[in-house]
Amino acid sequence: MSIRRLILMVVGLCSLPHICVSQEISVAAAADLQFAMQDIAGRFQKETGKTVKPIYGSSGNFLQQIQNGAPFEIFFSANLDYPKKLEAAGLTEPGSYYQYARGKIVVWIPSDSKLDLSSGMKALRDPSVKKIAIANPQHAPYGQAAVAAMQRENIYDKIKDKFVLGENISQTASFVVSGAADVGIVALSLAVSPNMKGKGRYIEVPAEEYPPIEQACVILRSSKNKEAAWEFLSFVKTPAMADVLRSYGFEVQAGAAK
Repeated sequence: MSIRRLILMVVGLCSLPHICVSQEISVAAAADLQFAMQDIAGRFQKETGKTVKPIYGSSGNFLQQIQNGAPFEIFFSANLDYPKKLEAAGLTEPGSYYQYARGKIVVWIPSDSKLDLSSGMKALRDPSVKKIAIANPQHAPYGQAAVAAMQRENIYDKIKDKFVLGENISQTASFVVSGAADVGIVALSLAVSPNMKGKGRYIEVPAEEYPPIEQACVILRSSKNKEAAWEFLSFVKTPAMADVLRSYGFEVQAGAAK
């Protein structure tokens, strides 16, 4: 067969529906999912041959980007409000809304820190603490949870001048790991990740001290690869992937995965 004839055959096939469809899914993912999503995406690719391309950031920033036409297939948010706003605006695929997990926050310090964490959030008032990293509460759900927990402990007004604001929870964690902050309020999913495990100590903030960090995802109506997006969403819902999320510190309700 001549090369010219082969090229013509390929061009002809690609003109048919469902042929030469992209095998890559672009995912906007909350920064707390950085390591869990890599794990899940790798398993999905191994099982299906399809690639998931995650981009991590602040859920609030992603909301604005999606409203302005950013080309994502799926949005994994660190709260429920943003996916619901997109759903209400008709920007999501009907029936795709799914609450996949609940996040947790911890107070994290580097291994060489002498700060005593036994008092929990109150340790942030220690005179040795000069800089406290939190995610920007204006658009990051984890930052909003951190502020709520500090207000619950009646320490927010006393320490707010020490805040170093991360654009998202991943950048917040990097501030503490790098030494740019003495302590940080970060996602448990990052504290147990390979990037931070063994580099510091943490104590969980009791769940009753901040509003639940319920997280949900939606498939976007603008997706150019809806079939693969639905396939990935179904994969995320499986009990095996629920176990993966739990292994990264997320809480997944029994019966949520199916």
